[in-house]
Amino acid sequence: MCSIGRVHDGQVDTTRLASEHGLPGHLVDFVSAMRRHGVAVGPGETVDAARVLGALDLLHREHLREGLAAALLRRSGQRQVFDTLFELYFPAALGRGSAEVEVPRVDDAEDGPVDVDALRDILADLLRDGDTAALTDLARAVVDALGTSGGAGAGSKRAGGQPSWSAYQALRMLSPETLLARIVDDLRGDHPDEGPFADEVLRREIRDRIAAFRTMVTDEVRRRTAEHRGREQVARNAVPRQAEQVEFLSAYAEQLTTLRRLVHPLARRLASSLAVRRKHARRGTLDMRRTLRRSMSTGGVPMRPAYRTRRPGRPELVVLCDVSGSVAGFSHFTLLLVQALREQFSKVRVFAFVERADEVTHLFEPGAELSDVMARVLREAELVAFDGHSDYGSALGGFAEFWGEAVTSKTSLLILGDARTNFRDPNLTVLGRLVGQARHAHWLNPEPRRQWGSGDSAALRYADVIPMHECRTAAQLADVVEALLPV
Repeated sequence: MCSIGRVHDGQVDTTRLASEHGLPGHLVDFVSAMRRHGVAVGPGETVDAARVLGALDLLHREHLREGLAAALLRRSGQRQVFDTLFELYFPAALGRGSAEVEVPRVDDAEDGPVDVDALRDILADLLRDGDTAALTDLARAVVDALGTSGGAGAGSKRAGGQPSWSAYQALRMLSPETLLARIVDDLRGDHPDEGPFADEVLRREIRDRIAAFRTMVTDEVRRRTAEHRGREQVARNAVPRQAEQVEFLSAYAEQLTTLRRLVHPLARRLASSLAVRRKHARRGTLDMRRTLRRSMSTGGVPMRPAYRTRRPGRPELVVLCDVSGSVAGFSHFTLLLVQALREQFSKVRVFAFVERADEVTHLFEPGAELSDVMARVLREAELVAFDGHSDYGSALGGFAEFWGEAVTSKTSLLILGDARTNFRDPNLTVLGRLVGQARHAHWLNPEPRRQWGSGDSAALRYADVIPMHECRTAAQLADVVEALLPV
């Protein structure tokens, strides 16, 4: 295994920088792991990374990290995957490593139990001082002393004889988050005259330091585990998905926040792609009459074909989206994307529904924060009639009755939802009429295709009436929206 061993001057031990295939082979293994986890790294980027290895002083591990990241990463959202794999393929130490922090023992006995209270005192001092290098050493010592299976020290092993470590166990015993008030009080004593704003800034800074320490412990457990179980096996579960690969229906709050940050770069990329498509599609269809007229000067041979002039117009867009709890994250992200791309359409109208539909276009003002808009949609729009469960048939019927004129031959109709009707009438007749009125009509479904038609899902029945697309992730959504955008 290739390793970069940390020494106390902040550099690395180049004597450990070796592997079965040498450094170039190890770099290829690292790049292959990135590809397996969805990061597109080509031969050009790999060559650039090799040049980075040749140009940088490998004694400095963080320089190596940043240099490889600059050479290999091309898109936002890939850094977390890179950092996790870097820690596995270029670990900071081997085995227990070396550390200046000694774990206190009860009665100072060399092999006695860990004095957890004294260890918490050391942690509080380091968190207060913000000493990152010492905290890294402490994390290594904590994992070795408290994070082994059963808390019995470095000799603890699994039933199969392999050592095991637990970040949860180490952090539970140490409870670093409970030190927050103590550290803040200590630091506040140094500056007693500062106001509430300074206190809040200080509190947030200490929270960030505690979160960073928790990450250090987790990374250390991952490194130790990878040494015994293999990098590839650990990477399968430890490496996070890229934000674009996270499924909407299983994303938690932090992931949805990351997805929202992807919207504008994604919209710019789609807009650029659309501009290229328009550039290559300026010519219209062949004008047979003008082509034959031109051919008279060349003896009937159509040497200069004539094409009809294209008069592309931006279509109108009508979005009908389910905002019930089961698909709220998907609808939220899709509406963010639609809002960012609204200049591609001459007119955009948005309708939300749960049991009934209501127009909410007036809430989507330019520059409005969509999270606030969605809260207002749920609070102000009339979406619930009886029990608050999705009723696609009723929503489609109400939309057609009150706003059916919004769908014309110039309209692109976009429906967002999982098509789960709670076993109610799907109202296929009304949907068919709306699809017939529209210029284009498409349904984006965040559920896996294999689940369409299961339980109360009417997805397969709707798919007979309107083209339905699986959109489980931001990457899938981008591909579908790019294909659907007008040219």
